[in-house]
Amino acid sequence: MTTETPEDALEAYVQADAPVRTTLFGAFLAQLRALASQGEGARALAWVSRAISVDLDYSSHLMLHKILSRIPQAEKYKLKLAILGGPTTTHLCWLVCNFLRAQGIHVEIFEGEYGLFRQSVMLPDARLDAFRPDFVFFATNSRDLPELPSASMSPADFDLWVAEEAGKWGQLWQMAHERWGSQIIQNLFELPPWGVYGHYVHRVRVSGERALQDLNQAWLADAPAYVVFHDPQMLALEAGARLWFDPRFYHEAKMPCGPECLPMYAHSVASLVLAAKGKSKKVLVLDLDNTLWGGVVGDDGVGGLRIGQGSAEGESFLAFQKYAKLLSRRGVLLAVCSKNDFNNAAEPFEKIPEMALKLADFSSFRANWNNKADNLRAIAEELNLGLDSFVFVDDNPAERALVRRFLPQVAVPDMPPDPADYVQALARHRFFETVALTEEDARRADYYRQNRERKQMAAAHADVGSFLRSLDMQARVEPIGPANIERSTQLINKSNQFNLTTRRCTLAEIKDKAESQDWATFTISLRDTLGDNGLISVILARQTGEELAIDTWVMSCRVLQRGVEQLAVEALIGEAQKRKCRRLTGCYVPTPKNQMVSNLYGSMGFTLEKTDENGTTHWARSIGQAPVCRAHYIRVS
Repeated sequence: MTTETPEDALEAYVQADAPVRTTLFGAFLAQLRALASQGEGARALAWVSRAISVDLDYSSHLMLHKILSRIPQAEKYKLKLAILGGPTTTHLCWLVCNFLRAQGIHVEIFEGEYGLFRQSVMLPDARLDAFRPDFVFFATNSRDLPELPSASMSPADFDLWVAEEAGKWGQLWQMAHERWGSQIIQNLFELPPWGVYGHYVHRVRVSGERALQDLNQAWLADAPAYVVFHDPQMLALEAGARLWFDPRFYHEAKMPCGPECLPMYAHSVASLVLAAKGKSKKVLVLDLDNTLWGGVVGDDGVGGLRIGQGSAEGESFLAFQKYAKLLSRRGVLLAVCSKNDFNNAAEPFEKIPEMALKLADFSSFRANWNNKADNLRAIAEELNLGLDSFVFVDDNPAERALVRRFLPQVAVPDMPPDPADYVQALARHRFFETVALTEEDARRADYYRQNRERKQMAAAHADVGSFLRSLDMQARVEPIGPANIERSTQLINKSNQFNLTTRRCTLAEIKDKAESQDWATFTISLRDTLGDNGLISVILARQTGEELAIDTWVMSCRVLQRGVEQLAVEALIGEAQKRKCRRLTGCYVPTPKNQMVSNLYGSMGFTLEKTDENGTTHWARSIGQAPVCRAHYIRVS
């Protein structure tokens, strides 16, 4: 007879779907408390991190926060967030902390005094100055505005009110940014559903609702790049107006929304912070049978599958495919992980015209009889991406449980029994949140397709040199500026493997460096005969006296071993010469993911000067020394 261990109770909870988890939460919580009381903080944190979810109810979140608050935080990913609100924000702060810590972010939160968000920024505040937040979240709503315009106001005065009010908030953001170098997250104003004009409101030129709409639009049109907007209206629509706008909780406790809506509110804010830090997911991995279509292709055949117009079930699967396709068009990679014969699995994409997704939409296609955990590992290796950037969608709860057990770093959302609910079930987790969209995002799937073609070309050439020459590569090297700062920020925050120091920067911090005379910034874009790779490398270097020190160097793994590294060193040496520097220096800070660049500096002609206790290596080369880098085949345009 097998005896259940405490570890079994913990594993049973995190493997289960939400309905079953509810019944297991008491036992799960008891085991967490036992671990925390025994000094097993790291183990307790690992389990809590796997349990934190937007599916969790408000009370359960608060209980988990009590455990988290007793577990010391590591210093590795420290982030400082100030939450300055009009309504009360204590529980919001707790829940935001839950979601960020669950993603490995050591977060320190400064909670502003109730209703004093303007004073916190505009008046001296020694505590905030000492705290110096990386992010400032203005957790405000329409109650934080002065009296809204009434119908008696003239249209000209109304427009003036909107412009002046937008200007006041713009000054607030600018002061916070200049004072602390913070990235700003600002709530847009949600429109309450119970107005005095009813359906006629859309034809009223001067009204409170119109004022909120126009103010939102003025912000969106004119806000600087360091301001990110958070839209509570989307949350109100998802939760329902009665729950979100429940007035009892504002009048009694000045809460920003109904308490059961607080987890989704905190999760939404945390998702924006994670996106700004480059920790959004990158890959959506999809099962096939009863996930992308109704039926089992190996048993029912192509003609027996339910997809497309003609039935509610078929239309539901088609709607989910269309949603996945839209995600792909904005930069999310799609992959297939299915227990199936490959030819059977591919046939519907080739023979069913109603399918929204085609084979060309997938960056990886694994259909075989291996277990899905192993197939996910193979997809990660093929795409050269970490499993922690994956989201796995499967209709089968047993497959979801298997992946949760053996690959806990993969996000596995619950999937409901009705495919009509698939889009909502995936979207509510905000796995693919973003704070910017670039040209590279829209073309990401093309980049991976072109990379497969390059590998095929390489196999046809006798040596690497002839292959690289055949690509006819052209590079553009330029500093960070308004046109490429968002992509540069993305690359710095998302790159893990080719990343010498793994230092993360907000857009606001990169903007400051790009404008400073002490810093040199480089971006490298690459194109070849198969297409445009886009912006694939970013370097930040700081001058101190006669030394130019490389602070950050990241590069997309799509272009490894194609000579971009040598080109980058040439650009750095050229900049150092212009600045009359005598030395070029850099360091390598080891992480579990960046071993591939451990000896990059050595291969580029740098000399190892010292190694710290934590394994960090420090390198230098004289600007005047003869180059020892290998030749590359890239023309600079």
